Amino acid sequence: MTLDLIIRGGTVVDGSGGPRFRADVAVAGDRIVGIGRIKAPAQRVLDADGLIVAPGFIDGHTHMDAQVAWDPLGSCSCWHGVTSVVMGNCGFALAPCKADEREWFARCLTAVEDIPTEAIMAGVDWRWESFPQYLDAIDSFPKAINYGAYIGHSAIRMYVMGRRAMTEKATDDDIERMRVLVREALAAGAMGFSTSRSPTHTAPGDVPVASRIADWREVERIAAVLAEEDAGIFQIAPDTTSGARQRAFLDLLRGLALAIARPVMFGTISTRQGEAPNPWQYQTEWLDDVAAAGGRVWGQTTTRSINAIFSPKSYLPFDVLPAWQAVRSLPIAEQRRRFADPDTRRDLVAAEARMKPRDNVFQGGGAATTDPRKPDYDNLFALTGVDWDEPSVAALARTRNTHPVEAMLDLMASNEDQVFVQPLVNERPDEVLGLLQHPRTLATFSDSGAHVAQEMGSSLQTHMLNYWVRQRGAFTLEQAVRKMTFDIASAWDLRDRGLLRPGMAADIVVFDEKSVKPLLPVVERDLPGGARRLVQKAQGIDAVVVGGAITQERGTDTGARPGRLLRRTS
Repeated sequence: MTLDLIIRGGTVVDGSGGPRFRADVAVAGDRIVGIGRIKAPAQRVLDADGLIVAPGFIDGHTHMDAQVAWDPLGSCSCWHGVTSVVMGNCGFALAPCKADEREWFARCLTAVEDIPTEAIMAGVDWRWESFPQYLDAIDSFPKAINYGAYIGHSAIRMYVMGRRAMTEKATDDDIERMRVLVREALAAGAMGFSTSRSPTHTAPGDVPVASRIADWREVERIAAVLAEEDAGIFQIAPDTTSGARQRAFLDLLRGLALAIARPVMFGTISTRQGEAPNPWQYQTEWLDDVAAAGGRVWGQTTTRSINAIFSPKSYLPFDVLPAWQAVRSLPIAEQRRRFADPDTRRDLVAAEARMKPRDNVFQGGGAATTDPRKPDYDNLFALTGVDWDEPSVAALARTRNTHPVEAMLDLMASNEDQVFVQPLVNERPDEVLGLLQHPRTLATFSDSGAHVAQEMGSSLQTHMLNYWVRQRGAFTLEQAVRKMTFDIASAWDLRDRGLLRPGMAADIVVFDEKSVKPLLPVVERDLPGGARRLVQKAQGIDAVVVGGAITQERGTDTGARPGRLLRRTS
């Protein structure tokens, strides 16, 4: 038998967490057919000597629902060894959607995800109305990675209730119609049902998204469909307030998890909620408590802080101020000249003084740009590398004996690609480590496809390998790979993925454990219509294989589009 692909002589880290071993990996069609010393001929032999061969990484929390229509690569995830993603999280989706409501849906998605409405309308061909039709459309798109999708609460609420969805409680008839839509979606292969209670999720006009208008009875009745069909996952963006209000939410969620007896994805679990930092341990204790009572719950978390990223080519925290708007509306070269002009600098510094203090207000989603606070200059970094070993803007200003805003202006005047990073949550690495080490958390909260000009979580996987494995030694490579493969595949019941075994899907990543890491994010105008977004690539990823075909080789797109729609069957 002639094989399609042999990955020759690599060190296999198979996703199980077991010890690495040297072996060849043989592929025929879209399946792994052998691991060991392979002597059969192959149409292509990939030399992996000195490299790690692992299952393709899986990301369970993305928002690529619109992007999949125009981006066959699945960027930026594809550059970090990711071979499968789950989208439709937090109740947001583009289906079901009536033809005359498409722009309304797009504007609501823009308000939350920072994907320009014009880009969505230009890039999405809207060949569907129902959710099953949307899945069929995804199935037909050329794709370099695999996609699974939830049906979203806000989407079905808007479809059933129209504009009432943004202001009114659902009637019994409304709820029954939504239940029918979820049942149809599950039958078509939806990963499950998603919703949001997060106060950071707002629609145009800074009003709550549709799912936040729903009372808990509505959530319970729709989620009950998962139990009735014994199929699908319930995913929720939690109430991110603090104290008694969030604990009351967790009590409700506990009851739901035990009632439906289906997997519940709680995302994200983090070290800051609401208006003040709070101990993250009570959230992990909640996971333990629900699991001990028989619930199937997981908390999704990040491998590092969730950050607002600022750049003169995208957003700055001062952009809503009139004095800054007058400068920021100019071409970038003229902006840089003005940033160096003494009179302009004086006006810009004076304008910053009128901003609201940051205090401990959490600014997630679009809030980082629609209601900006003064930056925490002691926790704002001007990046020159991905290791964040630079001094803060406050420290830099002190060494220069100047105002922090002037320090930022100096940097931007000399470098139009300057990137500033402001951690919003999970600022303390040791607390993030505590989250990652908990047995009921999943390292899978990239938010890829969302907040595209504000945040960059798509490098979660290469950050894990660079920082937590190589720099900190907090995890062995085998442990880290399992966290990003088999653990996630198991939680989502993707039974043929997450391990290198004969018969499993041939989704594979080949990388150099000594050099793999994310590169600095840059601003590109590669969205439909030339809209801007942050782009972050990686080094040390030698090859990515999806469905048996090499899609990325040494950072270059091969043109192969073997990705498929992952239809959930149970």
